[in-house]
Amino acid sequence: MTDYGKLFSLENKCAVVIGGGGGIGGAIAEGLAAVGANVAIVGRSLEKLRAQAARIRENIGAQVKCFAADCSDDDSVARLYAKVLAELRGADILVNSQGVNKKISALEHPVAEWDEMFAANVKSVMLTCKYFGRHMKEQRYGRIVNLSSINSIRAKKNDISVCYGATKGAINAYSLNLAAGWAEFGITVNCIGPIIVETEMMRPILEKNPEMRASTIAGVPMGRLCKTEDCVGIAIFFASDAANFLTGQVLYPDGGVSIVQ
Repeated sequence: MTDYGKLFSLENKCAVVIGGGGGIGGAIAEGLAAVGANVAIVGRSLEKLRAQAARIRENIGAQVKCFAADCSDDDSVARLYAKVLAELRGADILVNSQGVNKKISALEHPVAEWDEMFAANVKSVMLTCKYFGRHMKEQRYGRIVNLSSINSIRAKKNDISVCYGATKGAINAYSLNLAAGWAEFGITVNCIGPIIVETEMMRPILEKNPEMRASTIAGVPMGRLCKTEDCVGIAIFFASDAANFLTGQVLYPDGGVSIVQ
């Protein structure tokens, strides 16, 4: 009989959160730890990771491990993979919350900037899935959660987000194909695609641009922007036994934006 009281528990699971020093990734790392997972957070800045780890420890009393890596570099991810398996002795859950968003007109977009965004947003996801997927395939169990965006399925009336939207469309397609290819190994692959999220980094930008904030909210049926906790609950769900039979899906915490014509 199913123990429904433990359906969302991640006790004794090992979770790796790429981009765990950021607003969304950090919140997801805290959420996973809060429901029992042993969590490692990964990013380029060890200082930023340690600050996030301290916040998590202060908020919920959980200890998280920190690993510095450039996940757009194959050798760096290979070293990360070896370190994580050695220290956590497993990797059951992989969350890819890394990435950048540079707003540049399609008519002026430098090739180097385009390549940089695809490396940070897409190549890095491919590399972490490639390495940690090996362990998941061997143990015949894994939960992969990739951060997408509402921009993957909805366009704006300007041309300054075309690259970002293209990277997130690529994440959707990559995750869909990975889900189909790895389902037989007990690995699920799903995505979270939020609208603008009110992170600590985003909040001052929105405060300086009240018109952008107002116009964005005006298009949201629920009348507000996305909060980090709106993504956390979905990540816990995807990583838990509650989503055992769910793969290749994208959930959009968008307050109804994606259903409006």
